[in-house]
Amino acid sequence: MLPLLTSPQIREADAYTIANEPISSVNLMERAAKAFVGWFVNHFPDKKQAISIYCGTGNNGGDGLAIARILHGHHYKAINIKITRYSDKASDDFNANLKRLQNTIPVTEIKPGDNFPDEDSPILIDAMLGSGLNRPLHGDYEKLVKHLNSLEKTVVAVDIPTGFFSEGEIRPDSTVLNAKLAITFQQAKINFLLPESGPVMECWEAVNIGIDDKFVQSLNSPYQFINEKDIRQLMKHRHKFSNKGTFGHALIVAGQAKTMGAALLCSSACAHAGAGLTTACVPESGLTALNSYLPEIMAVVRQGNDLPKIDWDKFSTMGIGPGLGNDENSLNLICDILTNYKKPVVIDADALNILAEHRQLWNMIPEGSIITPHMKEFDRLFGESTSWWQRLQTAIEKAKEHKICIVLKNDYTITATPDGNAYFNSTSNAAMASGGMGDVLTGIITALLAQKYSSRDACIIGTYIHGKAGDELALPNRMHVVLPSKVITQLPITMAKFIA
Repeated sequence: MLPLLTSPQIREADAYTIANEPISSVNLMERAAKAFVGWFVNHFPDKKQAISIYCGTGNNGGDGLAIARILHGHHYKAINIKITRYSDKASDDFNANLKRLQNTIPVTEIKPGDNFPDEDSPILIDAMLGSGLNRPLHGDYEKLVKHLNSLEKTVVAVDIPTGFFSEGEIRPDSTVLNAKLAITFQQAKINFLLPESGPVMECWEAVNIGIDDKFVQSLNSPYQFINEKDIRQLMKHRHKFSNKGTFGHALIVAGQAKTMGAALLCSSACAHAGAGLTTACVPESGLTALNSYLPEIMAVVRQGNDLPKIDWDKFSTMGIGPGLGNDENSLNLICDILTNYKKPVVIDADALNILAEHRQLWNMIPEGSIITPHMKEFDRLFGESTSWWQRLQTAIEKAKEHKICIVLKNDYTITATPDGNAYFNSTSNAAMASGGMGDVLTGIITALLAQKYSSRDACIIGTYIHGKAGDELALPNRMHVVLPSKVITQLPITMAKFIA
């Protein structure tokens, strides 16, 4: 798993690499600039197009100067540099790279109070401020960034957009230079993976600059980014002489007369994700729909106000909540389950809303259970948050407190675990923004628990293959919308690729 570092940890890793590779800081900057240019030239190949590079006087500005020189060496001739001299200070590496230019590229300096120079370049490279920013822009920088935003140019940020924090809370009124792309060094910044990045950054790309990997791992960051290699290591092969009992028996407690779709999607996802047996606990009115939709799923029927008779020892795990409703019958059913069933369960949707209203139920949730809230459900459970950074910290805190895993659904879905870690998923796409997709995820995670994956691994694998199945449908085919039922049928194909 790829550790995601805070700004102080990034500086620590840079310093370690400089001291132990060994390499000078200016040559590490050169390596970073070459990595940036390697990606840039493949995606902006028109060497006649004018490019303006805005550089501060710190190390981010030094990166920008090195990038300008290397692009010039690649025969990008219409380059100009604009240096923001808003401080008397300049880093040694900035000064070294300024000398290396040797008057080959036009340089304009912008000083406090100056009128902004004309800007005719369609592409701007932003190298003004780096990842160490910890307070909102003000004064000259704020005015300049607002001016550049008004020009509506294509902005490519060096490491991080000016005005954006790499971690921590971002005020809604913060001024940030809006970037089409951030080419960031070594790894994503933590805040790139939270929704506050959406309005100011279209996408990001991480380029390897050779930071010492063993040292990065030794920093024990609680924030981790999941990639394909991790899933290949975590997923279990299906061996000869396996049978349906080998892969567990899952019970899906879901659905009302008018919300059977949620129960069907969740149960079907559970079966397709590999549970040996799947049973759905549904209202009697939904039995025909269940049998017609997927005859492989068995049923425990709920009749009126009576609690269903459940053989607790029969089931490896349970997924509770999709379409269940939050009436008194549903409350009584959840109380019955949490009173009698002591293995980890997956709790979603209406069951989460019941938890939010009946706090005494928290003490009954089995250790190692999993909850899968979206943002509004999360805030109902734990109180309203003012930012996604705050939600992230709350998720970590509450996972530790309740000894559960919390799957906070998002573009980069976050799994917070009882050991204080937070795992960011790297798959999924906007085409999956469709009703019922969360029900599918609940079914997948329930299936993995039934197959004896740990709660942590069930969440990590489940969120990844859920998103990956959607990616395999949407991206190659340029689909605008991917329906949950299509993701379900893709699941066995996607999963097979990770155990080949």
